[in-house]
Amino acid sequence: MNSIQRKILTMSVIVLFIMVTIWVVLTYYNQKTQEQYNDILQRYLRMNEVTDRSHQTIIALNDYLQKPSALKLDKLAQTKESMMIAKLHSVTLRNRDNAFTLASYINMIDSLVATADLSVMFLEQGNTDQSAERFEEATRIDKYIAETTITLIDKEVRTYDTFYRGIIEQSTELKRLGVWLLSLITIILLLFTYWFSLSITRPIYKLTIAAKELSRGRFDKPIEVHSNDEISFLAKTFDRMRVNINNLISEIQQKAQLESELQQSKLLLKESQLISLQSQINPHFLFNTLDTLSKKAYLDGSEETSDLIASVAGLLRYNLRRLDRAVTLEEELSVALKYIEIQSARFTDRLRFTQEVDESCLQIKLPCLTLQPIIENAVIHAVEPLVDGGSIMLRIYEKDDWVQIEIEDDGAGMTAEKANHILLEGGNADGLGHSTGIGFSNVVKRLRLFVGDDDVIDIVSAPGHGTKVTIKIPSIRGE
Repeated sequence: MNSIQRKILTMSVIVLFIMVTIWVVLTYYNQKTQEQYNDILQRYLRMNEVTDRSHQTIIALNDYLQKPSALKLDKLAQTKESMMIAKLHSVTLRNRDNAFTLASYINMIDSLVATADLSVMFLEQGNTDQSAERFEEATRIDKYIAETTITLIDKEVRTYDTFYRGIIEQSTELKRLGVWLLSLITIILLLFTYWFSLSITRPIYKLTIAAKELSRGRFDKPIEVHSNDEISFLAKTFDRMRVNINNLISEIQQKAQLESELQQSKLLLKESQLISLQSQINPHFLFNTLDTLSKKAYLDGSEETSDLIASVAGLLRYNLRRLDRAVTLEEELSVALKYIEIQSARFTDRLRFTQEVDESCLQIKLPCLTLQPIIENAVIHAVEPLVDGGSIMLRIYEKDDWVQIEIEDDGAGMTAEKANHILLEGGNADGLGHSTGIGFSNVVKRLRLFVGDDDVIDIVSAPGHGTKVTIKIPSIRGE
């Protein structure tokens, strides 16, 4: 068992112990009070039982005197027997306050039984008058028993009145004690919970601060966490990682410095070769010159010429960038439109270009110089050879988690064998690469390497029905 689990288990055991203790105390007090209440109730029931048995005896005696029979005599005997049992139960009710009254009470029970026996005896001897007198005497004794029962119960009520009040006071004190006990336990648990949570959150907070320092590149500050649990082990491991990263960064910096010095040496060795190239055209000088010509044409009022020169400059600058860098579809579309603008100035009405672009797809990544070579191929084969020119349609839309790019022309088209040769054998479309120098097969290979899937480009063409090139790129937006 690890340290954090042991802390949680300790806290759970303490809370459980407190709850069990409170439950045991309350259960004991409740059981004790219940037993006292039950004892008092039993005393009342026993007193009331004597009165009930006395009434039953008088009723049974009267039934027998009215119409004697063996069955009624047996019933009378049973009531007298139950009367004597109630008498024995009444003996246990004796206390200091009711001793005299209870003695008289027991004597009246004996007198009732004896009087009932005399009444039966006189009836059996034929002396009905004496039997009736004894019955009346028994009836009076029954009334005395009932009155005495009420007197005893009244004394019991007065005797246990103090007890009742004590129970009420104890209940009030218990409620007050419960409130204080609950408040004390709550405070103790809050303090213990705070200490427990602090023992876990404080090391985590230190680790968080250390992680922020590492994210800022400060690997020289040691990580110190003092605890006796798994977080301390995590902190030590984290600190060892910090030391290793710091050492690795130092080694990388040293290697970088050595490589920089080596590179400088190579540059010095090639300085002579660079001097010989100074007479050649600098691309940046060419870009600056084209920009200057564009601005000059604009100032002279030739806005169309200015825009055309600016498009040529932008196209040239984009075509001279490194081909191993991915770009967004939006950048590729911008360069393709510049190319169309240049070719529109060349072919005028012979080039008819339309586009349907879903702008939500323009942030996906794809290899540099993908669209322009394909559009250039369409211009060369669908517009340039024909007197009336031709049409080129560009569509960009999303379908089934893929961005579809379609470039379609109405040129002479090609056979299915030639299209498959271009895709499968790496062949090149005739005439492609007049300005960019990028072949169709180069575009296909770079697309397949970029996406990681051979089924990334498709060509649909037939002689006399034009050509449609479809490119599929996963719809993952660039950042």
